[in-house]
Formats: sequence, C-alpha cells, structure tokens
Amino acid sequence: MSDASDPEDIDAIRERKKEELKAELSGAAGGDEPIHVESRDHFADLTADGVVLVDFYADWCGPCQMLEPTVESVAANTSATVAKVDVDQHQAIAQDFGVQGVPTLVLFADGESVEQVVGVQDEGTLVTLIEQYA
Repeated sequence: MSDASDPEDIDAIRERKKEELKAELSGAAGGDEPIHVESRDHFADLTADGVVLVDFYADWCGPCQMLEPTVESVAANTSATVAKVDVDQHQAIAQDFGVQGVPTLVLFADGESVEQVVGVQDEGTLVTLIEQYA
C-alpha cells in the first residue's frame, strides 16, 4: 500500500524543495549559505540563472575541507549563489563537467559554465572570478 503513495510523496517533496529553492534564489543577495545539490534537476535549477559558483567536493578530501570556510565566506559575502556537489553522491554531474579531481570549482553565468579552477583557492581569487560575471 505504501508503494502507491510513494510517487505522490516524492512529487510533494520535489514541489516543496522547488519552492524552497525559488525562495532561496529570490533572496540570493548575499548572506546565504552554500546549497547542497540533491539531484541533477536541482543542479539544473540552481545553475540556470545568474552567477553560480559550484564546489565539486568529497567528504574524505582534505583540501576540500580546507576550502570549506572559504566557500562559506564567498556564499555569505557575494551576490553569487554557491552550490556544493558531493562527487561521490553525484558522479554523473561531476562527469558532465569533466571533474577529475577535487576540489574543483566551476563558475556558471546564466546557465553556461564559464570558468573552472582545480584545487584550494583563496577567497580573493574566487571573488574576482565572480565579479567578472556579476
């Protein structure tokens, strides 16, 4: 019996997440925290408009952990949306963008991938990249 309600539950969850995402994006004028990507559709929605910095990371990655405070600061102090993609959970998304090592940061402007940097970056470098497309 629960099988019959599962598609409805999933649709309801998707709709709620979509509304939450819309609310996050409409208020994306800085002060935000990084958004953890939950699916390919979520990723597509996040990167469709505006300037979006995507951090491809792995929990086991030491350099990724070192980069975390920088990514959080960029999310809080710039107008860009910052998204995080766990490459272990979302291997297909990582493959779509040729991510071979982590951390890899990909900058999107209006739905297009415009810059890609690999390795730990300082906040100034990331802010400068974002400002070129903001």
